[in-house]
Amino acid sequence: MATFLYRLGRFAFRRRLPVALLWAAVLAAAFLGATSAGDPPDDSSSMPGIEAQSAYDLIDERFPGAAADGADARVVFVAPEGGKITAGPARAAVDAFVADAAGAPQVAAAENPFDGQGVSDDGTTAYATVTYAVAEDDVSSAARAALTDAIEEARDAGLTVEAGGSALESSVSAGIGEVVGIAVAAVVLLITFGSLAAAGLPLITAVVGIGVSMFAITALGSALGLSSTVGELAMMLGIAVGIDYSLFVVSRYREERAAGHEPREAAGRAAGTAGSAVVFAGLTVVIALAGLSVVGVPMLTKMGLGAAGAVLVGVLVALTLVPALLGWWPDAVLARRARKPGRRGSWRVRGRGGAGRTDPAGLTAAPEAARTPDGPDARHGTGPDPASPSAALGVRWARFVLRRPVPVLLATVAGLGLLAVPAADLRLGMPGDEAKPTSTTERRAYDALAAGFGPGFNGPLTVVVDARGAADPRAAVAEVSAALDATDGVVSVSPPRFDEAGGTAVLTATPATAPTSERTKDLVHDIRGQRPATEAATGATYEVTGATALNIDVGQKLQDALVPYLATIIGLAFLLLLLVFRSVLVPLKAALGFLLSVLAALGAVVTVFQQGHLAGLFGIEQTGPIMSMMPIFLVGIVFGLAMDYQVFLVSRMREAYVHGEDARAAVVSGFRHSARVVAVAAVIMMAVFAGFMTGGEQVIRMIGFGLAVAVLFDAVVVRMAFVPAVLALLGRHAWWLPRWLDRLLPRVDVEGEALGRGTPGPRPAPDGGAGRDLTRV
Repeated sequence: MATFLYRLGRFAFRRRLPVALLWAAVLAAAFLGATSAGDPPDDSSSMPGIEAQSAYDLIDERFPGAAADGADARVVFVAPEGGKITAGPARAAVDAFVADAAGAPQVAAAENPFDGQGVSDDGTTAYATVTYAVAEDDVSSAARAALTDAIEEARDAGLTVEAGGSALESSVSAGIGEVVGIAVAAVVLLITFGSLAAAGLPLITAVVGIGVSMFAITALGSALGLSSTVGELAMMLGIAVGIDYSLFVVSRYREERAAGHEPREAAGRAAGTAGSAVVFAGLTVVIALAGLSVVGVPMLTKMGLGAAGAVLVGVLVALTLVPALLGWWPDAVLARRARKPGRRGSWRVRGRGGAGRTDPAGLTAAPEAARTPDGPDARHGTGPDPASPSAALGVRWARFVLRRPVPVLLATVAGLGLLAVPAADLRLGMPGDEAKPTSTTERRAYDALAAGFGPGFNGPLTVVVDARGAADPRAAVAEVSAALDATDGVVSVSPPRFDEAGGTAVLTATPATAPTSERTKDLVHDIRGQRPATEAATGATYEVTGATALNIDVGQKLQDALVPYLATIIGLAFLLLLLVFRSVLVPLKAALGFLLSVLAALGAVVTVFQQGHLAGLFGIEQTGPIMSMMPIFLVGIVFGLAMDYQVFLVSRMREAYVHGEDARAAVVSGFRHSARVVAVAAVIMMAVFAGFMTGGEQVIRMIGFGLAVAVLFDAVVVRMAFVPAVLALLGRHAWWLPRWLDRLLPRVDVEGEALGRGTPGPRPAPDGGAGRDLTRV
C-alpha cells in the first residue's frame, strides 16, 4: 500500500499540470451536469415494511386519484379579539377564500369549515383543508402563488390567517454553516502552520472536492431522487474530511522536508505514509455510511451513499491533487523559519530502519543523540521534548497518562458515562411543525389549531378499513367506527368515506394528546391491539396510518435495525483495523472508545433537543422527541469519524513500534507526531459541524450539534485520554496477534517501513518475536 501511494504521490508531484487539469475537467463536467439538471426532489416519506406505509398504499389502490401522499394545505383562520369567526364579515372572508382556493391550479378539493366540523367550539377559530391532485414535489409555483394570494386577501379582511401542510412549506434559511466552518478552519490552519500556503492548500483542495461532490449530487438528483438533505449532509462531511485528509498529507510533507528529503521525495513519502492512513480512515467512514443501506429506509440509504461518495472524493483529492499542488508550492508550505537558507535538512535524526524522525512543527529540533529512538531515554519516553510547544504539550500529556493510566481511564469512562445517562430517556419521533420557529406560519398555524381544537388535532390518525370480506361492509365499518370512538384517548371519529366499490372506508380518529406525546404512541398500539377482536366480530380488518402513526412505525423500525447495523459496521471495521494494525486488542479498544463517545453524544442531544437544558444557548426554540433516524445516523457517522482519529493517531504509534521503540515509548512518539494534527483536525471538524446549526432544517441542526459534540468527546476525551491509558495498561500485549492469524492476513505497508529502508518492497516476517511484528504491516 505505502509503495503504491508513494509512487502515486511522486507521479502527481512530477505531473502536476496534467493532474490539476484532470481535476479541473472533472469539476467542470460535474458543474455542467448540475446546471442542466432539474430541481432536486423533496425528501421521500416512503418507508417500506411498516403498517403505516401499507395503509397509504391501500388508499392509493382503493381510491384511485385520491393521492394519499398528495400535497395539502391546512389554512387556519382566527377571528379578531372579541369576535367570532362565524360573524358576517369574517365568514364572508372565509367563504371567499374557499372559493378562490377551489379554483386554483392542481387543487382537487377545498373544504369549507362551515360545512362540517371545521369551527372550534368557542367559535373563534376555523380551518379549511385544501388538497391537491399531485404530490408535494409536483405542486407548481403558479398553484402555490394562487393559494398565497387567497390567504393574503383573507388577511386583508382583518383575520389572522396561518397555513400549514406540505403545499406551502416555508423554506428555511440554510444559514452560513459552510462559510463559518471554512473560516474557522482557515484561522486554525494559519495559526498552526504559520504559512498562508500551508493553510490555504487544504482549504483549496477541500473546496475542489466538495465542489465535485455537490455538483455530482445535483446532477444526479432528479434521476436518483437525491433530495437537498442528501446534499447538505454530503457538504457537511465533505468539507470536514476534505480539509482533514489534506491536512494530514501536508503535515507529513513538512516533516519529510524537515528530515532533509527533496520536495518530490517528500511528497511521495507523505503520500505513502499519511496517505495510507487517509485511505484506511476513509474506508472506515465509507463503510459506516454505506452501511446505512442495511436499515431499509430509502431516505437514509441515499443520505449515507451521497455522503460516502463525498468522502471518497476527499480521499482521492488528498492522494493526487495535494501532491500536485505541492509541486507548485514546494517551499511555500513550510514554516517561515524552515524556508530560510540552511535550515531545511538540519533536523535529520537516525532511527532504526533508516527513517528520519522529525519535529512535526518543522521549526527546530533537539540534539540528534538525545532523540535517537535507540537511546534509553527515548525508549522509555523520557527523552527531551521537541522544541515545538504543541508537540511538547502532547508529549507531556502522553507521559502524564502513562504514569497514571488507571485514574485517567476511570475518569474518562465515568465522565462519558454520566454524559450518556440522559440517553436512557430517549424518545423518538419526527419533528413536525411544532419544532419550527415561531417566525414560520406553519408553527403559528399549529399553535392556533391546538388552542382552538385541542392538542391532538394536529396529529389525527387515519384508519383504513378493508370490509370486502364482511357480509355487510357498511355495518362492519360502523362497528369499527364505534369501537374506535369508545377507545380511551380518542376524542372523535369522522364519518367514513367509502370507495366506489363500497368495500373500503377511511376514518379519521382525533387523539386527545399531542402527536409527539407518549400517550398518543400508546393509543396507536391500543387501536392496533384491538384489531384481532374487531376482525373476528365484524369480518373486516383495518390499518392505522397518518403522519403520527408513520413516525411511530419509522421510529420502531429504526430502533429494531440499530443492533444489526452496529454489528455490520463494527464487524467490517474490525476486520479493516485488524488488517491495518495487525492486532486483536487495538480494534477492540477502538470499538469500546467509539461506544463511549457515541453514547455521550446521544446523551448530549437528548439533554438539549429533548429535555431543553441549554436549548436557548444553542438557538433551539422548541424541544421535543429526537428525530427517529438520529440515533442510527449518529452511530454511523460518529463511528466513521472515530475510526478516522483511531487510524491517524494509533498508526503513528504502530509506526514507532514497528521501527524499534517499545510499547510505552511508541505511545509518546504517536503523540509527539500526531496529537497536534489530530487536535487541529478535530477543531476544524467541530467548527464545520457546529456551523450548520446556524440555520437549515431541524434535522440538519440536530445532526450538526450531535456530530460536533461527538467529535469533541471522541477526539479530546477518548483518543487523547482513553486510548493512551488503555495502551499503557496493555503494554506490548496491545500489539498481540496469533501467529496463525498473522500468516492468514495479507500484509499492507501502512507504516511505510519499506520507504524507511529506502527499498520499497516486501520483507518476510521474522519467525520469533511473538506479540511483536517488526515487518511491514
